Amino acid sequence: MARLLADLTPLRVSPAYRRLWIGNSLSAVGTQLTLVAVSLEVFHLTGSSLAVGMLGAFALVPLVVAGLYGGAVADHVDRRKLALASSSVLWLTAVLIAAQAWLGLESVWVLYVLVAVHSGASGINQPTRGAIIPALVGLKLLPAANALNMMTFSVAMMVGPLFAGVLVAQVGYAWTYSVDVVTFLAALYAVWRLPSLPPRRQDGADPAISAGARRLVGWGSVVEGFRFLGSRPNLRMTFIADIVAMATAFPRALLPAIGAVVLGGGEAAVGILLAAMALGAFLTGLFSGPLTRIVRHGAAVYWAIVAWGLSVAGFGVVVYLAARAGASGGDPRDYLWAAAACLALAGCADSVSSVFRNTILQSATPDHLRGRLQGVFIVVVAGGPRVGEMLTGGAAELLTEPVTLMAGGVLCVLGVSALMRWQPGFLKYDSRHPVP
Repeated sequence: MARLLADLTPLRVSPAYRRLWIGNSLSAVGTQLTLVAVSLEVFHLTGSSLAVGMLGAFALVPLVVAGLYGGAVADHVDRRKLALASSSVLWLTAVLIAAQAWLGLESVWVLYVLVAVHSGASGINQPTRGAIIPALVGLKLLPAANALNMMTFSVAMMVGPLFAGVLVAQVGYAWTYSVDVVTFLAALYAVWRLPSLPPRRQDGADPAISAGARRLVGWGSVVEGFRFLGSRPNLRMTFIADIVAMATAFPRALLPAIGAVVLGGGEAAVGILLAAMALGAFLTGLFSGPLTRIVRHGAAVYWAIVAWGLSVAGFGVVVYLAARAGASGGDPRDYLWAAAACLALAGCADSVSSVFRNTILQSATPDHLRGRLQGVFIVVVAGGPRVGEMLTGGAAELLTEPVTLMAGGVLCVLGVSALMRWQPGFLKYDSRHPVP
């Protein structure tokens, strides 16, 4: 059993990583509380789903811009200082979101602006932290560290929305936001305790203090990162494969209609389906011990994405059977738990893919370029699902939800298999000899 459970070695050997992981675990739940509560408050103020949807637009654009540029900055300055500065902005934004609730401003535009600022700061903070992890735990422990991080994220995704609804109903928005203000202090303290972390070139030079790095970081530095990525097939494949998986088979946009209408379970069924994906990710992190012993990371990414596509296609089959049962007078709710099981498997597969894609990115990228490529990683992780939601939502209007899911899952498997034929070297990627 010990070999199956998550490898806790990074927590034991690196006090800095341990503090960061604990701080992130606490703050991640608080952040999810705030994000869900903000959407509830916007709907409370406007009664409009469109107004709630606009939160995504105000969040995505700053995240993309700041993620790309922030990653470039992280490759030219002390990453500890940049992480501390961006974390401070995140905390201050949480304070202001709580303050507007305590003051009773009830302004949607104030919330939009604060969400945009929070997202921009997150766009700088996330790639910076991603570039920091290898320096704290070493390349050998990266799979274990990334699995632990994934477990934290999945717990926050399960617990945050649940607690947000309960807290908003019981104590109101102001107290709910205040939880985030308090819990984020743990993450801020963990970053403050980090040692100095200037980026290092392969030749050992420190670009943070070199003559070339003293110039103002411009978008040319971002372009330099993309140019490096374009010439490194294994790193490039980690992004392309994820985009194919998300664009063809991301089911979240269809879950409200499937849970409430097709399965006939109302909002509770939608909540179960959403929680099932997060549960799959959590279980992957909890039983991630075997992942740390895998060295063929490229093959692991491929098979994880194949499993993702098959799970989504299986989900489509279950939804189709539920729809037929409902049409013939049966109870479609009988299929709810089978549908949830398919989504749990999908969440598990997506987590495995994420762990190994991030590990390849962190280990095969030179340290002085890690920030930029982590920035691209954040953009892909944020943007890919948005594209998937748009495509699957549009396809469902023409093909129905079950057919869209089955076709999307099959296209995912075919698409990622075609990528492997195009770049067969990716399947041979070995973590013992990381080649970008």
